[in-house]
Amino acid sequence: MHKSLPKYLFGLTLSGTNGIVASLISLPSNQIALFRALIGAVTLAIVLLVTHPHLSQLEVSRHRREALFLLGSGAAMGAGWVLLFQAYQLVGVGVSTLVYYCGPILVMALSPFLFRSKLSARKVLGFAVVAAGAFLIGAQSLSAGVSLAGLGLAALTMVTYTLTVVFSKQVHHVHGLENASIQLMGSLAAVVALSALFAQPMAAVPAIAWPAILLIGFVNTAVELYCYFTAIDELPVQTVAVCGYLEPLSAVVLSALILHEAFGPLRVLGTACILGGALWCELSDSSVELPQWLGAQLRPRSRSAQQPAK
Repeated sequence: MHKSLPKYLFGLTLSGTNGIVASLISLPSNQIALFRALIGAVTLAIVLLVTHPHLSQLEVSRHRREALFLLGSGAAMGAGWVLLFQAYQLVGVGVSTLVYYCGPILVMALSPFLFRSKLSARKVLGFAVVAAGAFLIGAQSLSAGVSLAGLGLAALTMVTYTLTVVFSKQVHHVHGLENASIQLMGSLAAVVALSALFAQPMAAVPAIAWPAILLIGFVNTAVELYCYFTAIDELPVQTVAVCGYLEPLSAVVLSALILHEAFGPLRVLGTACILGGALWCELSDSSVELPQWLGAQLRPRSRSAQQPAK
């Protein structure tokens, strides 16, 4: 087992509990996101300054253009937090998380336009399966009287996810702790700007909410992003892609077990479609190194093998 895998899995598991922790904080979504971004950004900035006292030695000092893209990526991430926390309150953690995790599929679908990459028939099939899963979850949610506005907010998080990825794709030299610190600064700026734009007042924070606020700021943001960004640089692409789906899976399971969110047959089927279709798209990527037994199944056959026998 790769030495960075436990750290990566720990970060993913923490991310899967974000909705659970947020449900313990009875504050507006923008305020939860503000505390999260503020505590996380300050914590990682302090760690960065302690571990790199000479700022001129940071990669970002030599690649300042990439800092702008990281700030943009972080801003999209922060806006996504505001939307996602509000969706948690309106439609529940499980549904919101699954809709949000259609984001990677949206990125793949737009990749021919965004990154000039090609779509294979396998990926198109994966998109169709994910879309079917999203439809099933949406249909069951609406039939159960779930907020249409909440589903709309969850759908908007797919857009913020796409923007986060598009900006991040322009970064090639700034990694790990530097990357996470700058992104959190961008997230903080975006949350502050959104709160000011919509003139949302700060609500009084009840004493009982502070443990959960500190938890989501220090552990579920600073520790989570530190583990994630420092681990993915060292892990194989295949491991990152496949194990990444532990996050939505854990979020859905925990929301059902801890928050007792309804999880009927259609939602179970929809969850399987979204996670299975997304995972299929990841494994179908020719740039991902697959295990030999699986690669043989997914790898396109040679031209000679496709010719009919004479």
